Amino acid sequence: MTRKQKRLAVIAGGVGFIMAAVLLVMFAFGQSVAYFYVPGDLAKANVGPGTRIRLGGLVAMGSVVRGQGSTVAFSVTDTTGATVPVTYTGILPDLFREGQGVVAEGVFGPDGKQFDADTVLAKHDEKYMPKDVADRLKAQGEWRGEETAKP
Repeated sequence: MTRKQKRLAVIAGGVGFIMAAVLLVMFAFGQSVAYFYVPGDLAKANVGPGTRIRLGGLVAMGSVVRGQGSTVAFSVTDTTGATVPVTYTGILPDLFREGQGVVAEGVFGPDGKQFDADTVLAKHDEKYMPKDVADRLKAQGEWRGEETAKP
């Protein structure tokens, strides 16, 4: 092999290595991405059973039903009136209660209506509101705060 051929072989090997690394990183991110939806957006979105998402909104008043063991059923709603039934097995956060903000991560069951959560996060502060959620509330005319709190 000439010097030029060796140089081209090293460059081609380096480019191949970088492309393989980029593909592996893209594959890894694709497996762990969970998109955020509110109940009103789910009607427009095409979310099939088994697709991992994050569902955010308010715990509907009077919807919390404690089942056997640590299983809890509740509904997540938003100001549009859309409601999604959720089941969760595990220990709920201390701040979890009706009327409070919640983000549940999981998948829809085979029927496509029941959301099976494996993680439930509760709103940590009455003044905290993500900017995009505050903007949606303002657009819908439901905003009751003075300004958006910084995360």
